[in-house]
Amino acid sequence: MTSQRFPHIAVFGLAVVLAIHGVPGAAILGASPDFKSWIDSDYPALEQLYHHLHQNPELSFHEVKTAARLADELRKTGAEVTTGIGGNGLVAVLRNGPGRTVLFRTDLDALPIIEQTGVPYASRTRTTNDAGVEVGVMHACGHDIHMTSLVGSARLLAKFKDRWKGTVVFIGQPAEERGAGARAMLKDGLFTRFSKPDFCLALHVNSELPAGYVTAVEGYTLANVDSVNIAIRGVGGHGAWPHKTRDPIVLAAQTIVALQTIVSRETDPIDSAVVTVGSIQGGTKHNIIPDEVKLQLTVRSFSEETRQRTLDSIRRIARSQALSAGMPENRLPVVEVLDDEFTPATFNNPDLARRLNGIFRGLVGPEKVPVRKPGMGGEDFSEYGRTSDKIPICIFWLGAADPVQVAESERSGKLLPPLHSALFKPVPEPALKTGVTATSAAIIDLLSQP
Repeated sequence: MTSQRFPHIAVFGLAVVLAIHGVPGAAILGASPDFKSWIDSDYPALEQLYHHLHQNPELSFHEVKTAARLADELRKTGAEVTTGIGGNGLVAVLRNGPGRTVLFRTDLDALPIIEQTGVPYASRTRTTNDAGVEVGVMHACGHDIHMTSLVGSARLLAKFKDRWKGTVVFIGQPAEERGAGARAMLKDGLFTRFSKPDFCLALHVNSELPAGYVTAVEGYTLANVDSVNIAIRGVGGHGAWPHKTRDPIVLAAQTIVALQTIVSRETDPIDSAVVTVGSIQGGTKHNIIPDEVKLQLTVRSFSEETRQRTLDSIRRIARSQALSAGMPENRLPVVEVLDDEFTPATFNNPDLARRLNGIFRGLVGPEKVPVRKPGMGGEDFSEYGRTSDKIPICIFWLGAADPVQVAESERSGKLLPPLHSALFKPVPEPALKTGVTATSAAIIDLLSQP
């Protein structure tokens, strides 16, 4: 059964020459049988690399072996590789004469999740996190697909240097899941110690798009991400005499409900925001009213105006709820916005995104380049477009789901395992081939066109 929304067609069918549409990068790749033949021949090695990366994940700020393997693979292409940028980050510069510079980023880190996919190459890695707790580790956000696609693209570009001129800067970025790696690499001189890019690109797997699909969202693509801690303070005591206490658990419950009105009653319905309380911790025993309850929130938005208004509303509601419960000034809630965990919204340059979508339509067919809406996830790739240089950036979605399962999901309404799920299982082929082809075509086009 095929999906009407995602018709299942082969990723690499007849060559499509797009020079008439002004996208020579796509024309070069689509019209040259040697490109397709090379990708097909290199695929077994790429899949082996993908399996290795998937089986050996490392947490944020600990990507030592991952970075070393990626650096080794990129040195083989003839790129000039520098390691230790912003921690475990690496930069590989592939030069081919005068011309423009395009940067392509991959992320390196994995998540503290015990994998449950059941694939033969599943991660069985266990480690101790920064808090001293033993955790499983899994590439549940597709960073292994991202790294493998980058390596494949570097190999292709190194092989076919006669088809392009300029400089490609491949970077392996640490700590994306912590929202800190991009800032660390920029602070360590990414744009000053190395060739400054004219464009910055990245790809990210999508758990809802079938493998073989690829698309870029124009404008806002991913959201501002803020982490907020709230300490709800009360006056503890015996559970049998609640009238002699100021119960922070009841106050926390009232505050959580009141926070929901920020989106439902204070935010323009045409705008977007999310206020989610992801953790509530308080109390030690049935009959003890505690002195404090701690809340942890994730807050999402697109515009800076909506972000600030939402954060201000959280502070106001937390304070007002406490005052209404009779809390004295010295026991009012403490609201902490964690600046070091803030990830700004990702804004794809609209012209660049449209250009990439034109390339993608020529590579995989218009049916496989669907229009996607912005999402409320976060990505610190946004940082590369926020420097004083205002470099155009674009992160595009790479389909990674089994097309048969996508069609069944649409028919039955059963949700597919999302990113960050222990069950998330990308389909390596054709996802990797599509990732290598789309990335290489985009880079060649941007290097060859004004």
